[in-house]
Amino acid sequence: MSPIIKVCGMRDAENIREVERIGIDLMGFICWERSPRFVSEVPSYLPKCPRVGVFVNPTLDFVSECCKAFGFSYIQLHGNESPEFCQEVRQQTGLKIIKAFSIENSTGAMEASPLRGGLVGSYEGIADLFLFDTKGKSIGGNGEKFDWSVLEDYHDDTPFLLSGGIGPEDAERLKHWRHPKCIGIDINSCFETAPGIKDVAAIAKFTSKLKS
Repeated sequence: MSPIIKVCGMRDAENIREVERIGIDLMGFICWERSPRFVSEVPSYLPKCPRVGVFVNPTLDFVSECCKAFGFSYIQLHGNESPEFCQEVRQQTGLKIIKAFSIENSTGAMEASPLRGGLVGSYEGIADLFLFDTKGKSIGGNGEKFDWSVLEDYHDDTPFLLSGGIGPEDAERLKHWRHPKCIGIDINSCFETAPGIKDVAAIAKFTSKLKS
């Protein structure tokens, strides 16, 4: 089965159109004002593929407001949201939930991983997907990878998307990397010409190689 490709950090209408033509599976819109890819207003064009609203420690009211404006299919919670809050979002919006977790890219990352100690497992049955990203200075979009081998510690049932500094040069490696619960790839900053503007040719080449 071909992996799901999620392109995150979109906001420019024409760029959205061009990326959509590639045939990607999910498109993410960052609803967090501290991000350089913050989508401060609804673009004049929205894609027909499922849209993901990306939030960091939001209020329920803000999530609901954005859902109405953007027509999201998924809510991605990328902060310190509790399982209880995730459940509230699911109940209030009726949408699928992606819960993101940040993994350190440093010595001792294995010991500090959220995959240990039951943190990730506490969201089982609440999130439809997990997303594993690299912990960095900013929340997401840091362009840095974590050591994928830490995911050998992941044995829960919820499928996940692999994220964190994935770039055009990683297509071949990803074709040969396997985890039974990894169903897709999330790409963002390493495919940009500027924050929020994606390199369409690079994404098309990457996607073609990955799905071939």
